[in-house]
Parts: sequence; C-alpha cells; structure tokens
Amino acid sequence: MRRDGLINKGLTGGGWRIGGLMLLLGLASINTASAQRRSSDNALPQIAEINRQISGVWDEYGLRPSEPATDGEWCRRVYLDLIGRIPTVEELEEFLGDRSRDRREKLVNMLLYDERYTEDFARNWTTIWSNMLIGRTGGNDNNSMISREGMQKYLRDSFARDVPYDQMVHELIAASGSTQPGSDDFNGATNFLIDKVNEENAAQATAAVSRLFLGLQVQCTQCHNHPFNDWRQQKYWEMNAFFRQVRAQRIGGRGDNGGARLVDQDFRGEGAGADISQAVLYYEERSGYSRTAFPVFVDGTEIGRDGRVEQVNRRQELADLVVASEYFEKAAVNRMWGHFLGYGFTKPVDDLGPHNVPSHPELLDYLGGEFRKASFNTKTLMTWIVLSEPYALSSRMNSLNATDDPQLGESPKFSHFYLRSMRAEELYESLIVATQAHLNRGSYEEQERQKNMWLQQFTSAFGTDEGDEQTTFNGTIPQILMMFNGDLIRQATSERDGGFLDRLASGPLPGPKKIDYLYMAALSRKPDRQEREMAQIFLELHGNDPKKALADVWWLVLNGSEFIFNH
Repeated sequence: MRRDGLINKGLTGGGWRIGGLMLLLGLASINTASAQRRSSDNALPQIAEINRQISGVWDEYGLRPSEPATDGEWCRRVYLDLIGRIPTVEELEEFLGDRSRDRREKLVNMLLYDERYTEDFARNWTTIWSNMLIGRTGGNDNNSMISREGMQKYLRDSFARDVPYDQMVHELIAASGSTQPGSDDFNGATNFLIDKVNEENAAQATAAVSRLFLGLQVQCTQCHNHPFNDWRQQKYWEMNAFFRQVRAQRIGGRGDNGGARLVDQDFRGEGAGADISQAVLYYEERSGYSRTAFPVFVDGTEIGRDGRVEQVNRRQELADLVVASEYFEKAAVNRMWGHFLGYGFTKPVDDLGPHNVPSHPELLDYLGGEFRKASFNTKTLMTWIVLSEPYALSSRMNSLNATDDPQLGESPKFSHFYLRSMRAEELYESLIVATQAHLNRGSYEEQERQKNMWLQQFTSAFGTDEGDEQTTFNGTIPQILMMFNGDLIRQATSERDGGFLDRLASGPLPGPKKIDYLYMAALSRKPDRQEREMAQIFLELHGNDPKKALADVWWLVLNGSEFIFNH
C-alpha cells in the first residue's frame, strides 16, 4: 500500500485514524509514563530562587503544576534547546541508563562543555543569532552587502570560544572593517549593521540595537510620541545620533561578491554652516516644527557633541553605554528565558518599555543581576534555566492549571511546559540526525549551504522599517507539503540500499525492536500498545518485505505532530 494512499483513504486500526492535514496539524496525544516531582532543592542558589519565585506565583493563582516530564521527554527537550537537534538513540539510551541522582546536571554539563558537542552548540546558537541579527534571508539577496558566511563565522567563533555576552554585543555595535572572510581587515561582526546603516538615516540600526540589546522599541517614536507612555520623539533621534558617523562602503559593484566595509567617518552635522564641534541633526515633528538632537542615551546620559571620530567615537560610546545599562542584562535574560520556556516575561520578548509590565518582575531583576555578576557567561545562565523546576514540567495540563495558557492572552505562569513547534533549523538538523545522515555529512560550510537552500523555501523578507521577515514554517501549506513529499522526507524514508532503513531492516535487531528504534530515534520514547498494533498491520501488509513496512511506519512517525513539536 502506498503511503500517499493512506492520506487519501485513512487508516483505522488499533485506535489510530490517520488522515489528511490532521497528521501534521493535530496535537497527537503524547504517551509518557508518570513520574514523581523532582525535588526543587539544588546546589545552585539561582536555580532555587527561580523555583521559589515561580512556585510562589502558582500559589498566588491557585495553580497546581503539571507532573514532571519523563526523563526521555526532558532529554529530547534539552538537546533541542541547547544544541538544536534531538538526541540520537545511543545518546538517549546513555542518559536513560544513568541511574545517578545528578544525571540531568551531568547531561547539561556535557552538552555545554564537552568538546564533542562544541560544534553542535556553536552551530545552534550561530543559527539563532544569525536569524536575530540579519534574518534568515540576510545575505541571500544580491543587493545586500551582508556576507552571511562572515556573520556566521564571527558568531561560530564567539560561541565556540565562550565569548562573554557583553563582549560580543560590544563588538557587534562598534565593529569596523570588511564583512567578507579572507579580507585583510575582515571583521565578521560588521555584518550586523552593514545593511542597517545603509538605510536612510540608519533607521534600522537605531531600532535593532535598541530592541535586540536593550529590549526597547524606540522605533515607535521615530515619527511621533509614544501613545502609551511618556517616551517622546526626541528620544529616538537622540539614539539615532549615535549612528551618524558610520558609513557602509560597497567593495565592487552592486550584486557582485566583493563584500563591503563598515567605517567610521567624521560627521559635520546637518544644515548650512554646520559646526563639526556641535554636530547636530534635525528632525521634524508632526506639527511641522524642526527640532535638533545630539547623542543622548535612553537613560539620559549625554556624550560629547563633537562630530570628529578622533574626538568622540559615537558608536564606541554607545557600545559602552549599552552593556552598562540595567536594561541590557534584563533584555538578555528575558530573551533567553523565552527561548527555553516558550515565552519571556514580557510579550513581545523584546519590549521592556514602561508600558509593558513583566509577568515576574522580581525574578527578571534577580536573574539580570546574577547574570551580570556571572560576567555575562551565557552557559551559566542556560544552566540555571534548564535545571529549574518549570523547565522540567510536563506539557500535559491538569484541571488546576488549564487556565495557564498565554495563547488566550493570559500572562504566562509556567505551571506546565508550553508546547511549541520546532524551528525550521531544528527540524532540519533533527531529520538529519534521526536518519543518521549526519554520519556522512560534508564540511561545515557545505552543511550550512545545503541547510540554507532548504530553509529559503519557508522565509521571505517584506518591507517594514525594521526589515522584518515572514515565515511560512508554522503549520502552513508549504510546510505540510514539505513534510509529506519534500526531498528531505523522501530521503529520510528512502528504501535505497545502504540507507538508514535498509541498514535497520537488515540489522540484528528483532522485528519489534526495529519499531522501538524508530520511535526512540524520532520521539525519544518507545511505542505504546496502539502504535505497536499499527506497526503490526504494516508488517502483515507487506509480508516478506520488512523494509517497506519500516518505511511506512517511519513516514507516519515523522509526519505525526509529536515529532515536529518541542514538548
């Protein structure tokens, strides 16, 4: 029986019914064993404080947290969130076979600090930060001055060397040099701002630095005063003044691969007879009146007004002010918490303005302060979060926490793990690992090239002032078609000689263990009774061709919603 025939006709048996779009979009029930709640005691005071403050909110709202996730669920979750892929069967079995009380701590330390995982860790966080800094399409347009390769090289080196977060951000804001690897003055950090300062009046640079590193949406005040707080248009243009010395220079003609260079040049100021020692810029209010602005940070800190770089390097001053700001550590913590828990303490995660009160203000302040005390070591912050009680909860709700649903507009209470779809990059890497294709991959550059080509089918840029992107990778038709019939799925379920399924079918494992292996490879658990009955139907259907039976089972497992969700 053809797998595409199963979609059209549906299959009823053993409690299963598989058909149409419900395969991908429906939330399949996730079968897991119940587990007793782990003790919230931990040697690290930061973890204990997270648990204390989060549980205090549960008590305040009368919520009962979900049961803890099983070890298999938690293991799959932490692999996805830390290194961007699901565990191999061997990695999963190694963890499940460890009976020590601190096995979770040991796994986290291994993924963060063991050199065997350095490349996976750096790849994952390079992907996350590349998407934040330049978008999924950044550098793919011939008119762009961004070198995607240069941006990724800078980030990959930074994460592989454990560069502190404040140092990395300082470099991204203040960078000068060439965007292109191999250039004499190559500095990959320049790719963050190169296209943004090329926009009129560096509007994108002003918005991106404020939003990404301070959690402040100053672009709202570019043309008018903020409608919900006392921020004024003046604040935007004072921040914008920090970028008036920076210039983007294209090397070669438009559309060639010569790269570009980011440089600082003297800014004489605007208007006739401008005085460079008082390098002013002008902006217009809605009323039509012209106003002046000089570089003033969001907290009111002024720097020198001289436009000569040798007197006042405005971007260097801005980088210093950003990493010293109280918003800096809060924005970093909020974003990191949102990565691991599905929601930050504010919505959106990059808006910490006075109009947007955090759901857990004391915890946000506390973790921000501790992050600064830890010298902005991102792996330390990650450890606190992934070893906390809320991160370890099951995604299955109970009768006393069903109201904890941020999708309904409620502020998150983190009384259960919030289901979320894998990022496109996570799905790609997980499919590669689940089918053991990672054992025969080419160079890092070739891997990234192939992945980038695959990702481009889901993302397109559209023209907002912030250079936003639109993704079609969230349960939409292109994603469904890709999962049903895309090249990657066809390769994953291929019955070719020497492929994953061929090796499994001809290997020493008995029939039921082969089915177990497929479920462990994709879902980090063994099949339940109904799933075993379904697999038996395929085995009987294909008679003496177990490889075809395994291929049908594997296709269904990969296309079930449980596979594409981080749960």
